[in-house]
Amino acid sequence: LSVSLDPYLLTIAISNNNKINRILSLCPGASSTGATPSEEMNGTGNLMDFLDEPFPDVGTYEDFHTIDWLREKSRDTDRHRKITTKSKESYWELIKSLLDAWSGWVVMLLIGMLTGTLAGVIDLAVDWMTDLKEGVCLSALYYSREQCCWTSNETTFDDRDKCPQWQKWAELMTGHSEGAGAYVLNYFLYVLWALLFSFLAVSLVRVFAPYACGSGIPEIKTILSGFIIRGYLGKWTLLIKTVTLVLAVSSGLSLGKEGPLVHVACCCGNLFCSLFSKYSKNEGKRREVLSAAAAAGVSVAFGAPIGGVLFSLEEVSYYFPLKTLWRSFFAALVAAFTLRAINPFGNSRLVLFYVEYHTPWYMAELVPFILLGVFGGLWGALFIRGNIAWCRRRKTTLLGKYPVLEVIVITGITAVLAFPNPYTRRSTSELISELFNDCGALESSQLCDYVNNPNMSRPVDDIPDRPAGPGVYSALWQLALALIFKIVITIFTFGMKIPSGLFIPSMAVGAIAGRIVGIAVEQMAYHHHDWIIFKNWCRPGADCVTPGLYAMVGAAACLGGVTRMTVSLVVIMFELTGGLEYIVPLMAAAVTSKWVADAFGKEGIYESHIQLNGYPYLDVRDEFTHRTLATDVMRPRRSEPPLAVLTQDSTTVEDVETLIKDTDYNGFPVVVSRESERLIGFVQRRELTVAIKTARQKQDGVVSSSVVYFTEDNPQVAEACDPQPLKLRRILNLSPFTVTDHTPMETVVDIFRKLGLRQCLVTRSGRLLGIITKKDVLRHMAQMMNQDPESIMFN
Repeated sequence: LSVSLDPYLLTIAISNNNKINRILSLCPGASSTGATPSEEMNGTGNLMDFLDEPFPDVGTYEDFHTIDWLREKSRDTDRHRKITTKSKESYWELIKSLLDAWSGWVVMLLIGMLTGTLAGVIDLAVDWMTDLKEGVCLSALYYSREQCCWTSNETTFDDRDKCPQWQKWAELMTGHSEGAGAYVLNYFLYVLWALLFSFLAVSLVRVFAPYACGSGIPEIKTILSGFIIRGYLGKWTLLIKTVTLVLAVSSGLSLGKEGPLVHVACCCGNLFCSLFSKYSKNEGKRREVLSAAAAAGVSVAFGAPIGGVLFSLEEVSYYFPLKTLWRSFFAALVAAFTLRAINPFGNSRLVLFYVEYHTPWYMAELVPFILLGVFGGLWGALFIRGNIAWCRRRKTTLLGKYPVLEVIVITGITAVLAFPNPYTRRSTSELISELFNDCGALESSQLCDYVNNPNMSRPVDDIPDRPAGPGVYSALWQLALALIFKIVITIFTFGMKIPSGLFIPSMAVGAIAGRIVGIAVEQMAYHHHDWIIFKNWCRPGADCVTPGLYAMVGAAACLGGVTRMTVSLVVIMFELTGGLEYIVPLMAAAVTSKWVADAFGKEGIYESHIQLNGYPYLDVRDEFTHRTLATDVMRPRRSEPPLAVLTQDSTTVEDVETLIKDTDYNGFPVVVSRESERLIGFVQRRELTVAIKTARQKQDGVVSSSVVYFTEDNPQVAEACDPQPLKLRRILNLSPFTVTDHTPMETVVDIFRKLGLRQCLVTRSGRLLGIITKKDVLRHMAQMMNQDPESIMFN
């Protein structure tokens, strides 16, 4: 096996001397410049360097193509070598080299600041617009309900969940806050606001930025693996995604803003990459920045900088060197600091549902924790299968032609069913916050309606008397209905043509289930405190069970079951709660949910959507165990035309131009002759196109009948008036990656994954047999898994 690390194989060396005289005679032989005929025939006399100023119609990579990681890496190495050499020539070049070295940190700083600012604005706007569906603040229209009550001096302790400055729409319009009429009016306006928000969101996405829909993480994973999707990280997508994300979350649909924030952060990263040629001209370096931007997105989404870095490493990134780890950490830190400075929640915290528990967990509680993990795995498998089936139906039926109607219908159903239940009416983040909270003296939630009788006598070794009150039992029924509602509606919501994240809905499902289990265990411990398991469990005078902890574990289990995250999930959850002692329950639930979900399918929701959309993504976690060889996969097949190749010294410029025009291949192998098929090297389509255009414009004597030479020796002109040959040895990759025809495909797949190849040539004893592209590998893998091999969207 040979690996090409030659940096500028597409370069044609030229002379920078602007005083070179043109050839005087019609035939290329006479020269008045002092240059020898061989120099002119070598093509080194007067060609421009087309790397810095490429032709406008010839891009580095076409849309929906994959990049060549080896080439991008070697180009950056050569660029860095040149800068280092020049830095020794003068102080100005030294300063330029230092600026180049610090440009990466500057980009990370800008990404963190912009991402944190956008996240803070989104949080503030979502809070205000979500509360706008129920009422308005009289003292200031732009205040959310919580902000309105902060400024009120009339709020009392008994009515701390109410404030006179905040009025519901029925009270504002009719003057009555109670009764059937007020309830119906509030109900109608709640549904109307939800429909308006969702209609605006889907309309903006459909008209201005179709790439702004969905969570964006499947596409981000594909882009970071080397795929080109032009416009997906553009400025217009960033603007529309930010606006429509606020509208979509405020509409009350079962979706979150955390996943789309990763897309927003990557758009910010792509925006700042365009300001520095170091990143704008190198797709490999650009993806290092995007990996760090993804970490910043998760950092502001959850207020978890370390968890964001681990999420980028574990779930999103394809290539994650140590340098990217440091810069990801810095970007996540700056983003979290910026969000903290904005303080969108007004509680000096980075997230809405920050909680602190003061009760330790006990070894016996691992049993319900593991059961919650099983539930999370089952929910993850159910959700993935149901959602993928619905999305496939959307793609293959008339339903996909009416995205606006689908969003309106789902929003209407969600709003109509959500309003009667207080746990589904409020925003999902507020629901999770209430389910996570431990019951204290200031809590007014139904979940904290426990019967406390201080005059009741009890033994010293008995547990505290905390029987559930009527409010708790009422809340349990409402939570059970909310659980069923969230499970069903989330399947149909994720994947619509609006920004839709999955983190918060999944956490809500797990938090509801966990809180129900936590209350059940708590009441069992109270009513059966004489059981041996509870005698060794509870300490006198202290709470034995913390239902909020069960909600947190359930949220982690369900999120892990859907996304298959493990390490980053646990870190994010303990950063949310601020408690290190609950890592073991979280780890147990996360691992259990992954095991259970993997039993029904190895792919998480993001990998499933990548596969559904046919993106060319080679997952490093997949195993290829089939006993096939390279000769079984390579092209051309027996029924196909022969491989399109170039010869080293017998192809004319016209032949090359015709080949480029008639085919859409990314490159062409170069052989000694069509009879011998001995492989010389590989030339990229772009370099070949630009080299010929440059030679026709800048080099005299190059015409359609000129012979293109890839040999090392100087071509000889037979007669004086023969057309001047064109030597393109400098753009030839002399060390293309090759394998023999008997190389196992398991090895070939591993090579494509780890080196990020675009293509690999197949030879036998130095004779070219065929070529294997990334598309061929993906098709073969799909065929081996009994899937449609033509579903891969590669070109």
